[in-house]
Amino acid sequence: MECEGILMGMGNPLLDISAVVDQQFLDKYDIKLNNAILAEEKHLPMYEEMASKYNVEYIAGGATQNSIRVAQWMLQIPGTTSYIGCIGKDKFGDEMKKNSKLAGVNVQYYEDESAPTGTCSVCVVGGERSLIANLSAANCYKSDHLKRPENWALVEKAKYFYIAGFFLTVSPDSILLIAEHAAANNKIFMTNLSAPFICEFFKDAQDEVLPYMDFVFGNETEARTFSKVHGWETENVEEIALKISQWPKASGAHKRITVITQGADPVVVAEDGKVKLFPVILLPKEKLVDTNGAGDAFVGGFLSQLVQEKPIEECVRAGCYAANVIIQRSGCTYPEKPDFK
Repeated sequence: MECEGILMGMGNPLLDISAVVDQQFLDKYDIKLNNAILAEEKHLPMYEEMASKYNVEYIAGGATQNSIRVAQWMLQIPGTTSYIGCIGKDKFGDEMKKNSKLAGVNVQYYEDESAPTGTCSVCVVGGERSLIANLSAANCYKSDHLKRPENWALVEKAKYFYIAGFFLTVSPDSILLIAEHAAANNKIFMTNLSAPFICEFFKDAQDEVLPYMDFVFGNETEARTFSKVHGWETENVEEIALKISQWPKASGAHKRITVITQGADPVVVAEDGKVKLFPVILLPKEKLVDTNGAGDAFVGGFLSQLVQEKPIEECVRAGCYAANVIIQRSGCTYPEKPDFK
């Protein structure tokens, strides 16, 4: 495969501030497990409180960046992937640049002068995670940066694009620029439902980019929320996956495939009017560290095989492998080399 820069991601680069907390902390800040939200005024003191009360780890994060890094790790060929997003000119931003370069990802960050690098508080209770993102600089991304010749060159070079739904809150015009390029040039464009709040409050922006999507990822909660806001009156994940796959497309070059994960339950794949179920690798409860990054890692593993034109079964198997590795570690981190056969 012609591999340099074959896979490109764009999203919100965030520094994860991760800690095992207690139920009292969740209640105090009105946080639900297995959810992802944007920080409001009431959440702002929690970052300090976490750092002072709990054992905190700082890990480079952000959904799309996680997926791209995992794909890069699975592929083991430096520079196979590229990533664009906005960071601040600060210590956290420098840390992020260093981390990503070490991971082998070709990052082209837009550096905002005024806002600090975005952070995401990861609250872990009993292995389950809840995410509260304070986007800061990540929210300042402008499509002018994407249009710069040196950055648009990454778009021209890539054959596969992945942008999680979270970026809809930041720069929908950047997403559409890439979507239109992908459709016009017969390339593969992919997204993620990302979080219930994206499906609920950014429905119009999501509906506008959906016709361009060749793959749609998500989990069972997001799929059910998507169904509810579109008035489909079904909670059946297989039915919902099928309906998303049959949503009209901007270009007829590729069919749409929907891939929905369900935690320990089988992965649902809908294509060509049919649904297939793929079992995941079950993990004994005592080996679970935290679920932070599990969905992102699944996508990263999946993409690592997709860009090699492997069949869907292999893509799902690699996704399950990567997710299984990540949930046995803190945050979206991985050992030096994968042992995926």
